[in-house]
Amino acid sequence: MLQLMLRLQNLLDRTRALDFIAPLALRLFLAPIFILAGSNKLANVDNVAQWFAWLGMPAPELMVYLAVLSELIGGILLLIGLATRWAAIPLMFTMIVAATTAHWDNGWHVLPETQLTVPWEWRTDLIEDAVERRDIARDILREHGNYSWLTAAGSITILKNGIEFAATYFIMLLVLFFTGAGRYASLDYWIARRIGR
Repeated sequence: MLQLMLRLQNLLDRTRALDFIAPLALRLFLAPIFILAGSNKLANVDNVAQWFAWLGMPAPELMVYLAVLSELIGGILLLIGLATRWAAIPLMFTMIVAATTAHWDNGWHVLPETQLTVPWEWRTDLIEDAVERRDIARDILREHGNYSWLTAAGSITILKNGIEFAATYFIMLLVLFFTGAGRYASLDYWIARRIGR
């Protein structure tokens, strides 16, 4: 039995040759999200500044440009794997700001597709309200709309907009902050090799 366990462990250890895939996957997942978010803010500075002001942020126009810088430039840096650990810092800060200002009052879940109570959801009332509104909206659309066409690309839901995505992105960025961009498929790796680090 011990021999089998050792062989399995050796087999598992060999997968470390592909350990660059995990940070690459995180970077490729996060980069377009942040690039798009930054681009959208840049294209709508006035509207986003008004929204930031409504959220109670100080210097809302400045905050928009800081968010654009961290998301757009940070997303590009993640994509190419350059200064990845440094890029993760303002992006994590942006996720903290987003979670605490725009999403916290909505609880944990983004989509209230279930009425299951989970210990980390502090706004179960919003789940119940959103599910009720979704069901009413579906009934109205079934009666007065082309429901099969409206739902052909996905079901109708009501966005609860909790901190779930911001928290998830923060954790993914935290991993990149500690692990870096990974070997082979990042400029960080090739620059470090070039300078002998």
